[in-house]
Amino acid sequence: MERILRWTGVCGHRIGSPTEFGTFKIWVLRARSIRRMARKMRGIGALMAKAAAGKLAKKKSIATKKMRAMPKRRKTNVQRTRKPSTHQPPEAGDKLSFNHAMVYVKDVQRALDFYRGLLGFKMVDEFRHEGKPVYARLRAPGGDGTVALHMAGPGTSLASEGVRLYFEIRELDDFCRKLQAKHFYITQMPRMMPWGWRHAYLNDPDGHEISLYWAGENRMKKTVLQTAKEVEKTPAAKGY
Repeated sequence: MERILRWTGVCGHRIGSPTEFGTFKIWVLRARSIRRMARKMRGIGALMAKAAAGKLAKKKSIATKKMRAMPKRRKTNVQRTRKPSTHQPPEAGDKLSFNHAMVYVKDVQRALDFYRGLLGFKMVDEFRHEGKPVYARLRAPGGDGTVALHMAGPGTSLASEGVRLYFEIRELDDFCRKLQAKHFYITQMPRMMPWGWRHAYLNDPDGHEISLYWAGENRMKKTVLQTAKEVEKTPAAKGY
């Protein structure tokens, strides 16, 4: 055997002496050792991967058990209701629906200058006779309420005692100051009234009484005179 190996070419080299043969044996033994080590390393890597997979599966199992142990949330059949549109036609039937207020005036153009020019109402409709407005329909700038201006007949009284128009605005004080800056007279500047609302009073060019007000938090509360009197004593309520 030794003789065969001595004369056998390995990797293209010829082994001709015992020294060379010994070196060859060392190479072979080293190669075998490296192969064994590689097999061991592959086995260790497989064991480590298996152990890691087991740990991961264990964590998932624990998390699943915790989720199952948690109380389930009950589904509630909550229906969201949409707010009805403010632009709705009146209901048909035997129920009354408020449409608008008619204000009789001596001069429709002068009344337009007040309601549209000063208060900010928007024109909805207008009727003219011989080039002069004799009727006009106006819409409030902050809502759907409308007012109609109608020229009164000759000799017709415009007295409207017991009737008053109410217009609401949040920035009541600022609005009244703007009217004053335009030299419009306000009979009563904003103040807290016994029923808990802030009111200002003025008259239109034809003497019709108007109240500008803001209800605030007391909008839907019942009138309580004693509470309102206490509110009226506060510095903010006096103001003027």
